Amino acid sequence: MNSMMRRARLTTPVLVGALLAAGCAALPTDEDPVQLRLTDMEARLIRVERMLDSQSIAMLASEVDQLQRDAQQLRGEIESLQFEFEQAQARQRQQYVDLDDRVQQMETRSGQLGLPSPIGDSTGGDAGSLAPGQLPMPGADDRTNYQAAFELLKEGRYDESGNAFRQFLVSFPDSPLADNAQYWLAETHYVNRRFREALPQFQRVLDDFPNSRKYPDALLKIGYTNYELQNWGAARQSLQRVVEEFGDTTAARLAQQRLDRMRAAGR
Repeated sequence: MNSMMRRARLTTPVLVGALLAAGCAALPTDEDPVQLRLTDMEARLIRVERMLDSQSIAMLASEVDQLQRDAQQLRGEIESLQFEFEQAQARQRQQYVDLDDRVQQMETRSGQLGLPSPIGDSTGGDAGSLAPGQLPMPGADDRTNYQAAFELLKEGRYDESGNAFRQFLVSFPDSPLADNAQYWLAETHYVNRRFREALPQFQRVLDDFPNSRKYPDALLKIGYTNYELQNWGAARQSLQRVVEEFGDTTAARLAQQRLDRMRAAGR
């Protein structure tokens, strides 16, 4: 028994030493070169990712700046185009208003004097210096003759202007100004209060030139002409079409004003 106890005392320190040695071998040391290399690689990777992120942000910011500059330039160009368009619209609107005012003045003067027309009937009598079947500028092109006919209209020489526009349509039926010429021909009848002659001439604008910019004006004048002829239902129908189909135009505003007037008068 004493020999067994001696062997146990000798074996125990050996086992403890072996266990401690095994435990030390299982735990990594702070000076492990592999671990150090891994740690260094991770740190470098983090730095690279940060650099890439910074470059991406810088490139994105540059692209955003360029887009903002392009957008600002486009806004400037759009504003310039819009200004030019509004100026052109204003000139056209003023021209229309000036002529419409002249028409109203002629209508008022004719009503005050009790005359059927302020200037005379172009179907008989003296039509002025420009005879029927004669161009204002013989031998000239369509634009020159159109402008000459329109000048006669602006001067209040309505019969001569009507003759000029009529001959223009005969001489230049395919001119891009033909729709305007047809409209102003109808207008020369209207301003002279020849409403029955004016009505089919305005209708020809709708029938022959459905894509014309004069379409809403011609439709408006059809409403006005039927109003003067006391065709209340036809007048209301044409004026309502102008309002519904051409809402944001001068013609639509004038049509609405006439509809309001008719409504107030119970017509």
